[in-house]
Amino acid sequence: MRSDIEIAHQNTMLPIADIAQKLGVEPSGLEEYGPYKAKLAMPELRALQKKAADPARRGKLILVTAITPTPAGEGKSTVSIGLGDGLRRIGKNAAVALREPSLGPCFGVKGGACGGGYAQIVPMEDINLHFTGDIHAISIANNLISALIDNHLQQGNELGIDPRTISWKRCVDLNDRALRSAIVGLGGRPNGVPREEHFTIAVASEIMAVVCLSRTISELKERISNIVIAQNYSRQPVKFGSLNCTGAVAALLKDAVRPNLVQTLEKTPVFVHGGPFANIAHGCNSVNATLCALAASDYVVTEAGFAADLGAEKFFDIKCRAAGIAPSAAVIVATIRALKMHGGTAKDALSQPDVAAVERGFRNLKTHIENVAKFGVPSVVAVNKFSSDTDEEIARLRQLCAEAGAQAVVCESWEKGGAGAEALAEAVVALCGADQTDALFHPLYGLELPLEEKIKTLAAELYRAGRVEFHGGALQKLRQLEADGYGRLPVCVAKTQNSISHDPKLIGAPSGYTFPVRDVQLYAGAGFVVVLAGEIMTMPGLPKSPAALGIDVDDDGVVSGLF
Repeated sequence: MRSDIEIAHQNTMLPIADIAQKLGVEPSGLEEYGPYKAKLAMPELRALQKKAADPARRGKLILVTAITPTPAGEGKSTVSIGLGDGLRRIGKNAAVALREPSLGPCFGVKGGACGGGYAQIVPMEDINLHFTGDIHAISIANNLISALIDNHLQQGNELGIDPRTISWKRCVDLNDRALRSAIVGLGGRPNGVPREEHFTIAVASEIMAVVCLSRTISELKERISNIVIAQNYSRQPVKFGSLNCTGAVAALLKDAVRPNLVQTLEKTPVFVHGGPFANIAHGCNSVNATLCALAASDYVVTEAGFAADLGAEKFFDIKCRAAGIAPSAAVIVATIRALKMHGGTAKDALSQPDVAAVERGFRNLKTHIENVAKFGVPSVVAVNKFSSDTDEEIARLRQLCAEAGAQAVVCESWEKGGAGAEALAEAVVALCGADQTDALFHPLYGLELPLEEKIKTLAAELYRAGRVEFHGGALQKLRQLEADGYGRLPVCVAKTQNSISHDPKLIGAPSGYTFPVRDVQLYAGAGFVVVLAGEIMTMPGLPKSPAALGIDVDDDGVVSGLF
């Protein structure tokens, strides 16, 4: 079979104005970035927001999540895109809303985020690389804040900022471990005040979260102003708004708040906007993109990063709460191969039939089925099929899922596109039509709970930990945040994606362990508290053989090697 990028190159795209027409959006409602991608014009964004403000005029929202990732692969984006195509094939007015890819994994190990096989969004190389420049705008806005903070220190420090307490970090949209810890301001008095600095990857920046959660530029400005950048020498929080430069930062983001529109190989409309990671950020595409899709279609397929303990939880507890939206159904993506790995099978033995390994690994999937149910959301399991899967393995998985209260449906969108996802589409429509399922949705915890209790609730209910252990000054920081008026914020746990726990070595369904919280960070502008667990890094590193080794471009500007 051809590679993903070869399949994408051989596809004939429709002009983006034709795709917009499927959503009822006229050409005047678009700002085109070439013939095949566009941003919504601001008046069109406002019109769709107004329509989405009425719950009765919104489509049904379907969240795609997954089991805990393994090197065997799960294919969440491929299933999401295939499901959108499948829904349109069975006659439904459907759209897809996804995150923008980060350059970090594109050049690292994970690859891009445009799906795979015959379930892709296009133009694939554009989306995976610079796209419409949103992440670049977010990076430069983030770093403008850093430059303004350091300039304030240099020019007399009128606010009395204690340089030792500056919590705002610079960012870059690459995996660059050498920047995790650095010293800035060296070289003498003209070059600033020397201090310790840390870089994050751009998709973990609070500015990314702020853009994804803001509906208007006014809201964007309010959130930027509320960002806490440091403490003063009296140990009081210093907000960025005190520097009186909020407008300048917002000006860099005036286009980044508007959703981008592209298409699948089968011409299904797709909003691709915002890209926070789910292991170190809140893992969902923008509120604006989701609202626009809900206003313009009857069924909206969206995804949240990694598994249900990460992306789905943050989608439910942070995004849905902030946006006032409720999902009608969830799809949990699993593969026979990944279940075998969770059952202890070595990667080089995954093609060998092993029903017993599927049974052992099912504990991981069962945990995620239970996790989704705790939010009142009905779910279906999408079995992303590989050629090595046997009928016996699939039959046993169907039986196990049924015993756990979820239907399992084979999905072959990678090989067959939307035709391979029609059965899944039918199952999802049936779930969405059952007794107003969105009315059953509820967050896992109330905002009135203390921050410590919110963390313990997640650890016990979703991660299956026996106890939570707060290291260093983490607990003291939580108490201080509550004293400063931030106790009613939700929490965003940053932890490994490779285990339900904090430890990537604990595969399957670990339980009863101690969940370690080593630090907490306030994202006051975004409106949540980040909780760092285990050894999670907010700036990833490159592997020994990064994907960049296989990426090239020819004299005609044709890119190869992306996946």
